[in-house]
Amino acid sequence: RIVGFACPLIAVKLNGFACKNPAWVQANDFSFSGLHNPGNTGNPFGSAITPVTVAQIPGLNTLGISMVRIDYAPWGIVAPHYHPRATEIITVIEGSLEVGFVTSNPDNRLISKTLQKGDVFVFPVGLLHFQRNVGHMNAVTISALSSQNPGVSTIANVIFGSKPDISTNILAKAFQVDKNIVQQIQRKF
Repeated sequence: RIVGFACPLIAVKLNGFACKNPAWVQANDFSFSGLHNPGNTGNPFGSAITPVTVAQIPGLNTLGISMVRIDYAPWGIVAPHYHPRATEIITVIEGSLEVGFVTSNPDNRLISKTLQKGDVFVFPVGLLHFQRNVGHMNAVTISALSSQNPGVSTIANVIFGSKPDISTNILAKAFQVDKNIVQQIQRKF
């Protein structure tokens, strides 16, 4: 019996993902192909994320691990975000990156470092973090996460792209800017 992924009752869900009859389990339920392929960094952020979570490998359900490949164009970023359910450990495969996270209130300390090929850095669970390619060549990283479904909340999307919108009065006061600026940013999301 494969715990968490295969169970005798097909209608049962664990962590929001359906169990599979153990007789139907195959090697494909535990594999993924494609991390050798560069992602398309032709977007405003200049980065591409290839996830390998329970959504791509059903056999990861309840195992507490996942990973991602991230490709960065020169000066590309992964915007400030956090994972509500996972610590992340990142390894630079090619290039050089500025990475960092911010500690929680009240200190809000920025912990950052420039990493080179082969370097590793850890982003603690739930803390805001970012990455930026600081080189003139493409960069590639592989990250491991301590959850099969780590989740991601990109700060700009959460704040300015919520549905329905957070009140412009609230955001204007929180950011100490004019409401028109908030509305202008919200329109981009």
